[in-house]
Amino acid sequence: MACSTAAVSATLGLIAGFLAYPVLADDTQNIPDTKRTKAALYLTASEAFEVLKNDDVLLIDVRSRPEVSFVGIPERVNVHIPLMVMPETAHYDPEKRSYDLEPNPSFEFDFLDYAETLDLPDDAPIVIICRSGSRSAKAANIIYELGYTQVYSVIDGFEGDKAKDGIERGHRAVNGWKNAGLDWSYSIAPEQVYPSDLK
Repeated sequence: MACSTAAVSATLGLIAGFLAYPVLADDTQNIPDTKRTKAALYLTASEAFEVLKNDDVLLIDVRSRPEVSFVGIPERVNVHIPLMVMPETAHYDPEKRSYDLEPNPSFEFDFLDYAETLDLPDDAPIVIICRSGSRSAKAANIIYELGYTQVYSVIDGFEGDKAKDGIERGHRAVNGWKNAGLDWSYSIAPEQVYPSDLK
């Protein structure tokens, strides 16, 4: 997926046209600190779906292997590169009521290797998705610091935010890729597999 300068410019223009949620100036106050990025480029899942109709836009899923395997994956994902991994000796955290994840020490290198195979220019549009927007923000910051300037975080992620009240209280039912009824699957295509798992 080598991108020409003209293709990148056209794609960035397309993204700008779709941004009904261009989080600039006063709008940034509505984004939690855990979802903010250094590039300050954000998309909702629905906006990302529209932008991703352009094949020149890269979509990276940074959730853990268990999430991708058992919760599902957007059909349009180009590649899965987990930001966090579950160690073999994962410990249960009673306060979080879940098992601990730890940072993937290979994340930067795996991204750079993948970008090199695509001959990805520094201004290529890259969209990052996780469960609900926090890990995608962290991953977007890492990729931005590597010199990629057009890194968008999907602020509501694949599963969305938790409902604060009502019958769905505590469940991820507010927004997100799945809740918007966008295309997803439990099947992971070979080209989407975390590249390290194929070595």
